[in-house]
Amino acid sequence: MTRSATETDLGRTRRARRIGRVLTETHPDALCELDHGSPLELAVATILSAQCTDKKVNEVTPKLFARYPTAADYAGADRGEVEEMIRPTGFYRNKTNSLIQLGQALVERHDGQVPGRLADLVTLPGIGRKTANVILGNAFDVPGITVDTHFQRLVRRWGLTIETDPVKIEHEIGAMFPKRDWTMLSHRIIFHGRRVCHARKPACGACTLAKLCPSYGTGPTEPAAAAKLLKGPRARDLAAAAGVDPELVPAQAVQAEAP
Repeated sequence: MTRSATETDLGRTRRARRIGRVLTETHPDALCELDHGSPLELAVATILSAQCTDKKVNEVTPKLFARYPTAADYAGADRGEVEEMIRPTGFYRNKTNSLIQLGQALVERHDGQVPGRLADLVTLPGIGRKTANVILGNAFDVPGITVDTHFQRLVRRWGLTIETDPVKIEHEIGAMFPKRDWTMLSHRIIFHGRRVCHARKPACGACTLAKLCPSYGTGPTEPAAAAKLLKGPRARDLAAAAGVDPELVPAQAVQAEAP
């Protein structure tokens, strides 16, 4: 995870923007994968997504959202009932505490509404800076960079930063891109991390960023081996975009859930 000794800051920024352009072409379907219809629903879903897949959260939230449509409903919720409803997402006791306390804080401090400012959001129970940026970018159209585990892993693999602190990563990467691009950039990087550039074995030989990535070779470079590592409903499209025969992508990879 080291930077090139010969690459200048300007050169790194230019490469970062080329990466951004390739990701735009590679993942035209990138979006927030947590289903929601309001800032409150997104805040709740994001809290539930900790240590849990978005797919599992989306299975749980329809009944939860119907049962608790307002912040006041969460503030006065029966703890046991909430725990039972969100149990499949894991860590359900802690998450229940966060949801009830979030509802109470919103009622007491914000008239029951989720605020649209970072400074306000990060003071709320269960909402850190990462969650706040998710809410701002996707519920309020306020550009934000979401430094989750995928984002952090990829920007370090690409040699765009050597930082490990999420806030420092957010600021360093944000300085390389126009602010208007921050939210969608986050989605595309996270999509790439879930579908192509996996933590343990990235699909290097089936990656559209191979020529721009100093960590190329971390995973298998042989197309047939790499193609088997692609995940998600567009896995064969991802292979084709990287110049790899889509038929090398097995059916189970197309059906696989992006982590």
